[in-house]
Amino acid sequence: MRAVELFEDGVSNADVATAVGVCAESVRRWRRLWEQGGASALRRRAATGRPPKLDDTQVEMVRSALEQGAQAHDFEADLWTLERVGMVVERVTGVSLSRASVWRLLTGRLGWSLQRPERRAVERDESEIARWIAHEWPRIKMGL
Repeated sequence: MRAVELFEDGVSNADVATAVGVCAESVRRWRRLWEQGGASALRRRAATGRPPKLDDTQVEMVRSALEQGAQAHDFEADLWTLERVGMVVERVTGVSLSRASVWRLLTGRLGWSLQRPERRAVERDESEIARWIAHEWPRIKMGL
């Protein structure tokens, strides 16, 4: 908008470029737009592109369904994969999404992040591990 003020004052393109800190080509493009449509032609426009397949209401329906857990949707383990989330999205909304779209839904619109389960043996005995660290490890370390 500072450039528009300078255009209206009759300032040259080179001086406008210097004043607002951009290249001369940008100023030439801005001036053409300003001459054709005035200051409103230079206003920022909404992003264009394909509209999302799911509206905000549907995204919230998906969020609610996912928060119930995978087992609530008849999956064996309570673990979400892109394929499983895609199936739930289709059941809840009737919209089929690609794996990439499911990923964008989870990380973008829902704000979720990738979580990987820790791999631990089922037989793991925390009390035995603590005992070994407290008693056996110092004994072994002293032997070195």
